[in-house]
Amino acid sequence: MVFHTYGNKTAPSLMLLPGLGVSFEIFMPLIGHLQQDFHIIAVEVDGFILGKYSEFTSIDDQAAQANGYIKDRLGGRIDYAYGLSVGGKILSRMLERDEISVNHAILDAAPLLPLPKWLVGPLRYYQCANVWTCFHWTGFWKFLFRSHYFAVLLDECRKVWPYGRGQAVLDGYKDIYTNRLESVKCTDIHFWYGTKEAFVAKPQAQHLQELDSDAHVEIFQGMNHGQLLIDRPEEIALRIRQMDAVNRSAERNSAGDRLALCNPE
Repeated sequence: MVFHTYGNKTAPSLMLLPGLGVSFEIFMPLIGHLQQDFHIIAVEVDGFILGKYSEFTSIDDQAAQANGYIKDRLGGRIDYAYGLSVGGKILSRMLERDEISVNHAILDAAPLLPLPKWLVGPLRYYQCANVWTCFHWTGFWKFLFRSHYFAVLLDECRKVWPYGRGQAVLDGYKDIYTNRLESVKCTDIHFWYGTKEAFVAKPQAQHLQELDSDAHVEIFQGMNHGQLLIDRPEEIALRIRQMDAVNRSAERNSAGDRLALCNPE
């Protein structure tokens, strides 16, 4: 893994974990909205590191590396973490390992459940074909679809494919589809997904709520997989700011209560 930092190091910390087949640069618009008020750590997942050949190891290894960074650089505690798709899977495993403290976690359409064994092989090759196709598509497809969402996905596939190629995609999806989230440790956890991906994402959200009845599930109308981040990063930024505002207000109230106890009338 490679970790890129942005923003104010004295501000609340925010870790961003991208999905499989895309680079950390998919977060750049979101980083632009938040870097003045947050200490941001954007992660490059092994197998999809720009400019360097690497191999995808496992979800567990990626989670261990991210937890190690938080322990070594942030004192074992991070304020906010946002994982997109497979990044959310990695984040869920970080929480499951219970080695660090995460105050607020956002799992954006994270795959938390395994698939039937007979389906794993065909589906991982299908996903690999998807990424390969995106890499080889030309500007004609952007013109045909005329969608910012598809244009960004095409660009991302083109950027990362040369450095891990099909093997990274195959290894990544195999690990994703064969692991089940068994527990979760987090003060405040959110699961997001769009209505266009509900068939796949809804069971993941329900499983999370079985593990943590306080988990917040939000469904975004008309959104596809990863589309909220790509097309509306300002909305994600607003939601993270709102979480931070609520957290700061709670901290002030708690401090006021402690002061009142120390100075009774």
